[in-house]
Amino acid sequence: MQGKRILLGVTGGIAAYKSPDLVRRLRERGAEVQVVMTAGAREFVTPLTFQAVSGRAVRLELWDEAAEAAMGHIELARWAQLVMVAPASADFLARLATGQADDLLSTLCLATQAPLAVAPAMNHVMWANAATRANVATLQQRGVQVLGPAEGDQACGEVGTGRMLEPVELADRAASLLLGGGPLHERRVLITAGPTRERIDPVRFISNRSSGKMGFAVAQAAREAGAEVILVSGPVSLPTPAGVRRIDVESATEMLTAVLQEVEGADIFISTAAVADYRPANSAEQKIKKTSDRLDLSMERTPDVLATVAARPGRPFVVGFAAETESVEQNARGKLLKKNLDMIAANEVGHDKAFDCEDNQLVVLWRNGRRELGRASKLTLARELVALIAESYAASRGSVAQRGTARA
Repeated sequence: MQGKRILLGVTGGIAAYKSPDLVRRLRERGAEVQVVMTAGAREFVTPLTFQAVSGRAVRLELWDEAAEAAMGHIELARWAQLVMVAPASADFLARLATGQADDLLSTLCLATQAPLAVAPAMNHVMWANAATRANVATLQQRGVQVLGPAEGDQACGEVGTGRMLEPVELADRAASLLLGGGPLHERRVLITAGPTRERIDPVRFISNRSSGKMGFAVAQAAREAGAEVILVSGPVSLPTPAGVRRIDVESATEMLTAVLQEVEGADIFISTAAVADYRPANSAEQKIKKTSDRLDLSMERTPDVLATVAARPGRPFVVGFAAETESVEQNARGKLLKKNLDMIAANEVGHDKAFDCEDNQLVVLWRNGRRELGRASKLTLARELVALIAESYAASRGSVAQRGTARA
């Protein structure tokens, strides 16, 4: 990041005590850092602290006569190659989502054409509030990078999702945003996520408990790694990760159709979706009335999306997921071999495991190896998994190239 210009916004929250360390980490990587503080931020950390670690006078007010004589807020907005707000309070996210410009930092965010990233930090109940979730979804749809938050102990004494990411991780993410690249740069990654619904009649369907959270986390991690990401999703209530193209489907057949339309040119296919294995053989055109004590359904197999992609000539690097209630590793390895996959990520599911949870743990298998990814948030796991996929993909393509050279 040598010579890269980062404008760091600091808003009012206890996590502001981490921001001076973030400045230090960014400068260690060679970046120039200009700090802008809100009034609330100054209740937690002094401007002098930031001036000492950044080597620059901190900007505080929109109505600074000396700075604004030369339209200083516009000058700063154009100077920045990346605007990062860390911590980003719930209040700031709300004001940013509604386009307010009532202080220097919010004005800069509207006036800049540089990439904008926010690192939320707040109480876990505030983070889960519907208003906050809606504001975050709005920002993501506009291309704002939302970094975190992480899960863990909070200053209020409670535990949950809402901690600001650690300065080292935020500095790494800033470098990725500024420098582009990443291990999947210029790679096209196709991902499936969520459940499918198989119709019984116009008001009833067969489905499963998949929330889609793991698949959406994988999509976000792949995008962060520099990939062009297409996400084919079953019915879920999740915001689309920033920079990801999303295609919504309902049934297994619809998912297969969408995947086959997008798989041409894909370098990597990651199947995290919990696709229904069976569907009613005959779906009723009208609602089935309650006329007897029993309702017998004849079921038939749905198309196997993962196996279909893995069997294609010139197929991409194929990664499957295995959700098992028993013999997790044994069943997953059998699926890996039977479907001719390059890699599979397996986890145990059931009561209070994986489904509807914020965390998970995985065993990742390939033909000649395995890696355990210990319990962590699904996004943390997704980043670890994507790094492993990128490494294996590069190695597999290197082997193909070497064999081609040998034959020549």
